[in-house]
Order: sequence, then structure tokens, then C-alpha cells
Amino acid sequence: MRMIYLAFRNMISKPLNLILSMLLLSLSISLVTFVLQLSDQMGGQLEKNITPFDMVVGAKGSPLQLVLASVLHIDNPTGNIKLKEARPLMNHPFVKYAIPVSYGDNYKGFRILGTTSEYISTYGGELAEGKFFNRPFDIVVGAAAAEKLGLQIGSEVVGSHGLIETDFGAHDEHPYIVTGILKRSNTVLDQLLITSLESVWDSHAHEGEAPKSSEEEHKHDEEHEHDDQDHAHDNHDHDYVEEDADREITSLLVRFGSPLGMVQLPRYINEGTNMQSALPSFEVQRLLGLLGSGVKTVNGIALAILLVSALSIFISLLKTIRERKRELALLRVYGFRTGQLLYLALMEGLFLSLLGFALGWALGRLGIALFSSYTESEYGYSLLLRPPSTQEYILLGITLCLSIVAAFLAALPVFNLNVAKTLTDE
Repeated sequence: MRMIYLAFRNMISKPLNLILSMLLLSLSISLVTFVLQLSDQMGGQLEKNITPFDMVVGAKGSPLQLVLASVLHIDNPTGNIKLKEARPLMNHPFVKYAIPVSYGDNYKGFRILGTTSEYISTYGGELAEGKFFNRPFDIVVGAAAAEKLGLQIGSEVVGSHGLIETDFGAHDEHPYIVTGILKRSNTVLDQLLITSLESVWDSHAHEGEAPKSSEEEHKHDEEHEHDDQDHAHDNHDHDYVEEDADREITSLLVRFGSPLGMVQLPRYINEGTNMQSALPSFEVQRLLGLLGSGVKTVNGIALAILLVSALSIFISLLKTIRERKRELALLRVYGFRTGQLLYLALMEGLFLSLLGFALGWALGRLGIALFSSYTESEYGYSLLLRPPSTQEYILLGITLCLSIVAAFLAALPVFNLNVAKTLTDE
């Protein structure tokens, strides 16, 4: 304990050297930990959200934009497609399931998505309270959206035209009623307000089509009043598809039932129809590849700063040992061995590296928290403050090794210390 105390006192006796070494080391550690956590969490969330679907079919345009808009809900759609043109794909033998989605409205910045109940089940969505939509203008709200908007069962939601929060084009004549709130799933479901396709179509009926009459809606409600089970409305949703074949949808989310689907369908759609296909896994990997070059650059800069910080520790310790030759000589007189003096220098280097790493790790997590608040407000994706990962423990080991090497090289003059000459020199 005495040696540890002496090492700590030696370290804080030169505050300027201490601050400089700590700043360089913590800066490099914060950059590396921030980038590691950001790339790991973003990659994991993207992978989790695209897993249920092998292909997206939509209007011609950018395949990446189609995936970002239809699967990840962080971009504008490329346009609409006719449901009657997409219907053959829904019944194709190579397709396991195909889920139509339609959107274009928002409620206070959160997207209102028209689809079938199968969309929720593909993500393993479960109700926290209430029931699923089984009548027109019933709506189910994701956990994060419900929390931020303060929505409860029975709340009224008035959608606005477009995907950006605005009061322009509000559909006051077609309010939605919240019938269910989903459990948090850490998927895109958390940020969505989900309703039936018919509800989205009817809310835009004034743009070119007449909405259903009140008698038709009343008859429709009576037919489905008994559907109180969680997924009892599946067939009801498919009825919408059959009855409204001339309607438009934003896109079709497809899961292949045969490997041949991956080989044949995308090419057929792109070359033989007015629609476009995009493979989410391919587009996301391409996106991560583009981001990966930036990640490598930032990591390279951070590692360069880490080497500079190790050099700073070396210079700081070397300067300290040279300034304290007399003190070290006195310690030798009082019975300290050369190995103990070396141990003292090594302990000082370890203190610096541990404190610098702890500060850098904390700054990295602070960066994740700030970036998470931005991505959540802009795109609906949040990041978690996780404990240290395996890669970060490896980084700690590298930091300690560099500090030990720097401290050992700085302490080499201790082996050549002439006690008598040092004490007699003025």
C-alpha cells in the first residue's frame, strides 16, 4: 500500500503533465469506444429489422431508398404501385408470405402505417394492453410512440398528410381510435402507429375516391365485432386486399418460400414489370460498407492519438524521474531496491492509463447518449448504454500494455542511478 500511495502522490504532484496525458489518452479511448458501440448497435438494429423480409417491391427509383422507406421507415417512399400488379406476387409459389404496406401520413412526426396484422406478427409484436385493429380507423401504437405521445386506449389520433410533423392537410374527418398498445420490441414497431389498409385508403378517399358510406361501415363493423382475439382479424385484412385490388400501396414486403425465389423473382420484377425489387440484406450491407470506411478512418485516427498519448506518458515519466533523481537516491539510501523504484514508475504509468481509460470510456458513453437522442428524434432509433464489450476490454489491455512499455522505458535511468554522486551534487 505504501508503494501505491507513493506512486499516486508522484502522479498528482505534476498536475499539468497529468492533465495533458489524461486528455490525450481519454480522447483516443472515447473515439474508439464511441465508434465501436455505434457501428455494433446500428448494425445490429438494421439486421434485426430487415430479417423478416427477403425482398421489397415498390415503385421504380433507388433500391436503397425503397428499403430505407419501406422496411426501416427512415426515408421517403419512391412512389406507389397498383395493388392489382402486386397481387400475382402475393400468390406466387416461390413466396412464403407477402405483406402490403401503405403510408403517407403521420401523427406528430410518427408514421401511420396501413398494413395487415401479419406485419406485426413477423416482428413478434405482442400487445401490452387493448386489442388489435379489427374495424376501420382502429389503430395500434408502438411502445415508444405511445410513451412519447402520451397515447392510451381510446385516445383519438388525427393524421396529417406527409411524413413530417405538420398541421397542414390534417384528416380531421377521419380520426383514428387507439385500440391497442404494443409491448416494447426494440424493432421498428416501437415507433409506428399501425392500422388497416382500408383505413389508410379511406382517409385519402377525398383525394380521388369516395369513402365507404356509413351504412357500409356499420355493416362491416357488425361482421367483425366478434373478432376480439389477438390475431383473429388476419382473414379480414386479406379481404381488404381482395376487395380493393384497384387500390394503390406503397410497397410489398416479401419472404421467399423457396431459394428459387431469390434467383428468379427480383430479375423478373425489375425487367418485366413497372415495379422495382430491392433486397434488404444486400442494400443494408452496401450501406454498412460505405459507413465502414468512415469507421476505419475514425478508428485509425483514434489509434494514432493513443500512440501519441503513450508517448506523452513516456515523456512525462522520463521528465519526472530525471527531476527526482535526488529523491530516488534518498529512497535507495532508506533501503529501496532498484526493482522497487522501477515498480514505482510502472504503478504511476498504470494509474495514468486506468484513469485515462475510465474517463475516455465515460466520454464515449456520453457521446452515445447524445447521439441516441438525435437519432431517436430524427429517425425513431435509439441506442443503448451497454456495459463494456469484449472489444473494449481488448482496448483496455492494449492501453495498459502501451503504458507499461512507456513507463518501463522511462524508468531505465533508474538502473544506472549513482546514489553517491547524485546526493553530493548540488
